[in-house]
Amino acid sequence: MMTDVPLLLVDGHNLLWRGAFGFPAAIHSRDKTRDLTAEFAFFALLRVAIREEFTAPPEVIVVFDGQHGAAERQATDSDYKANRVLDDAALKPIRAIPHVQEALTAYELAWIEIDTAEADDVIATLATHVHRDDPKRRVWIMSGDRDFYQLIDDRVRVLNTAMKRGRRHIEPDTVFDRYQVQPTQWADYRALTGDPADNIPGVRGVGTGTAATLLASGLTLDQLPDSGRLTGTKGKAVAEAWNQVLGWRDLIRMRTDLALPLLPTGRSSRALPTPAEVIDKLGLW
Repeated sequence: MMTDVPLLLVDGHNLLWRGAFGFPAAIHSRDKTRDLTAEFAFFALLRVAIREEFTAPPEVIVVFDGQHGAAERQATDSDYKANRVLDDAALKPIRAIPHVQEALTAYELAWIEIDTAEADDVIATLATHVHRDDPKRRVWIMSGDRDFYQLIDDRVRVLNTAMKRGRRHIEPDTVFDRYQVQPTQWADYRALTGDPADNIPGVRGVGTGTAATLLASGLTLDQLPDSGRLTGTKGKAVAEAWNQVLGWRDLIRMRTDLALPLLPTGRSSRALPTPAEVIDKLGLW
């Protein structure tokens, strides 16, 4: 199905986390017994993003991490995301997920949660599906997770509304200007520099500048051993950690071949209700 309707893929956990801990005001039930900030902020931030960043109503699909989504990667590397602390505060956005999903269903807004898949892989699979079946369709990925940069091309963009206006749209040139690598090199780049959010350490002593120099002119990790660039102390460090680096790249790379419970329709989603309407419909006030 060919369509001019833009597709907005929302990283649900990322938006909930931002809402729970970055919203300017706490929202509570009228009797002050329930913290509703995550639920309220989720719909507030999404509603504002659609209003401010889109000239035409997009089709919206919200994607959540499955409960066992990280298990496959953790089976490969037990350190993957082992730094995540699930204390009572960190559980606040997690506890809001059933309410948000209930509201999305009530307002006929599409969402996906696959128990054994991370949201990154579901979003990557959706973007790849659209790229194949409707290559001219615009796809926006709403998230602050930079790993989505690997999906960016002439039709896929990352939208990070936590950034200042004018810097929210991440395009191929944006990635290169900021990091001196192409989106197609992102997993290679992050394997070298590390990703603290996912507990991927990277090569000791190799920072962003060194990684960009090693990958200059579009080089990939696979081409590095024969490139003559693995010289000096830092080059030696990369060579000595080579198998780990390749393993880290595998963790960072997103899957694009998942079986999906639903696919984009090509039609605009219905207008989002106000956050207050959502909370009222859920009976949480």
